Amino acid sequence: MRFFWTFIWALAIGSVISYILSAMAGDAFNVVHTLVLSIIFTIIIFILGEGVLKEQTN
Repeated sequence: MRFFWTFIWALAIGSVISYILSAMAGDAFNVVHTLVLSIIFTIIIFILGEGVLKEQTN
């Protein structure tokens, strides 16, 4: 369940970032770029949460 919520939050934050950056550049909002950015965020969070940060706390 935590992976599901992580993806939902990454999708929400990625959508906001993508919208702001596309508006600043004067381009149209692209949903595909938003999904790609969200998937990248999710993978980075999984790697940090399950691997890198757990090893540092032990």
